[in-house]
Amino acid sequence: MRCSRSNGRDAVIRAAGLTRIFGPVRAVDGIDFEVRRGECFGLVGPNGAGKTTTIKMLATLLPPTAGEAEVAGFPVRSSAQSVRASIGYVPQSVSVDGLLTGRENLEYYGRFYGLTRKEVLVRIPHLLALFDLAEAADRRVATYSGGMIRRLEIGLSILHEPEVVFLDEPTVGLDPVSRKALWGHIRRLQAHQGLSILMTTHYLEEAERLCDRIAIMNRGRIAAMGTLAELRRQTRLPGATLERIFTRVAGGVESESGDFMAVKRGRRLAQRLG
Repeated sequence: MRCSRSNGRDAVIRAAGLTRIFGPVRAVDGIDFEVRRGECFGLVGPNGAGKTTTIKMLATLLPPTAGEAEVAGFPVRSSAQSVRASIGYVPQSVSVDGLLTGRENLEYYGRFYGLTRKEVLVRIPHLLALFDLAEAADRRVATYSGGMIRRLEIGLSILHEPEVVFLDEPTVGLDPVSRKALWGHIRRLQAHQGLSILMTTHYLEEAERLCDRIAIMNRGRIAAMGTLAELRRQTRLPGATLERIFTRVAGGVESESGDFMAVKRGRRLAQRLG
């Protein structure tokens, strides 16, 4: 199967029949979707729906079992290095070094991305200002709050000026005030930088506020997709919130995925970010 061309605005991500199987489990089961250039696209669904696995395949961290995908015009199977140079990725787990300062983390990532000394010196002050971290730039990250850590991680993900940024549960473990503050940073990031963003979230209000279009995943498949208005029409729920639409589409089934260690890791992460 070949990835189809977008009928409207240029697509920066295309997936066709994208599938990932782990033993007897079809974690992602033949999904098709596109992310348009400059939009914020959300993946929502219960635990085990396949959201993180989808992002990992698109970020070349997991090979697809079947199907095809392109990111920034590069096939994820045959051009992994080009894909990685074109994306930023913020995982659920903490990805910064707490023993380094915010500035030192940015400098380290600059070297990792192969930026010149001049590029690093120009971009770091801009990012520190963009994410309200200038005053804390020379403090160890271990002293940062959860919201500050997340802002720094997003800053790290765009240091090399990628075309696409993947945000996997960007506000997990944050208190409501920190979550809403981060929403503002994500909006400004999209508006000022013109980035394409693909994000996963368990917070339906977050997806409703931030995302131009939303795909509801359930049991590895996309159950519904579109703008909020389109989802309302598809489900015949005029004026409904995303939460109500989600309940209609996903059926309110509680996920049984994950074992004791997975739950323990998730709670430890929330505690670290909190």
